Amino acid sequence: MAIKTEPFILNMGPQHPSTHGVFRMKVTLDGEVVVDVEPVIGYLHRGIEKLAEGRTYTQNIPFTDRLDYLASMTNNFAYVLAVEKLAGIKVPERVEYLRIIVAEMMRISSHLMAVGFFLNDLGAMMTPMLYMFREREKLLDLFDMVCGQRLTYNYMRIGGVSQDIPDDFLPALKRFVAEMPGFIDEYDQLLAENEILLVRTKGVGVLPKDLAINIAASGPVLRASGVDWDIRRDDTYSIYDRFDFDIPIGNVGDCYDRYWVRMQEMSQSIRILEQAIAQLPEGKVCADVPQLLRPPIGEVYGHIEAPKGELGFYLVSDNSISPYRFHIRPPTLINLTALKDMVIGWKVADLIITFGSMDVCLGEIDR
Repeated sequence: MAIKTEPFILNMGPQHPSTHGVFRMKVTLDGEVVVDVEPVIGYLHRGIEKLAEGRTYTQNIPFTDRLDYLASMTNNFAYVLAVEKLAGIKVPERVEYLRIIVAEMMRISSHLMAVGFFLNDLGAMMTPMLYMFREREKLLDLFDMVCGQRLTYNYMRIGGVSQDIPDDFLPALKRFVAEMPGFIDEYDQLLAENEILLVRTKGVGVLPKDLAINIAASGPVLRASGVDWDIRRDDTYSIYDRFDFDIPIGNVGDCYDRYWVRMQEMSQSIRILEQAIAQLPEGKVCADVPQLLRPPIGEVYGHIEAPKGELGFYLVSDNSISPYRFHIRPPTLINLTALKDMVIGWKVADLIITFGSMDVCLGEIDR
């Protein structure tokens, strides 16, 4: 005999744990089964886009640190590339390599936290996450050596970077690059055949390939669904075309594939770092750029492959010292639109880990 039930609404949030920002899900449940989900955003809104239109192009760089604050360096990278494209600025050769080095370090750091917090959501209380914090701390030490900061770096400059790397940076980075593959193997031994991880993630929260394409998903979320697309290779920028690396692609688009793609991408970032270190030339670390830049009248869209996906900046210049229009295309806002389709019919516990597998940062959603 079927039990007659009545759907009810459960407000999950607004809350912060493992979410990187305040987020609320208005969930309609039939027992423990998810019938509907309404993501509610906006609690962290700081009006960065409007603020940026009242400041100079250089003054806007620190704003980008506050978007995905687990990948601040790549936010800097995307913004200065867009400004340089708008103003027709060519950067020195050494700068290109330094930017790639810090961007791939940032990708590893971001993925370590994405996987660590995801496993925490699964119920692996702290152990895997603390393992991954251990390696992230080494990266933060390296960022500290470069620019004196450990979270919001403000390192990139229009035409270059704020300063050259210190003498002890490259030896320390080489040690990290040599050690990290062994730590990735350690994570794999800890997790790859873990029965709880496999049962809770295989076939759960599937994002079909067609839907991933239709919603314009990007990054590991898109590639986990079997779409072979990476901006570093397919719409290349900076000097990524000089490096040899593979693009990990999932098969199913479930929570496990999203976890697996991020794990594999860390190994590929190590490959890029090895090549960039070996090829790093001497030279200037900034082009000659006016303190008050006035790009010619025009508009531009510049995008990169950030750790979470396609991060783009749309800029409009009226030949003044501030952008006439400043708009951000954040990857996690677009990826999050798939959440409802991925969780309907699953249980509350599955909703939590599916959301965790998306690797969101509300700083770039509620910008």
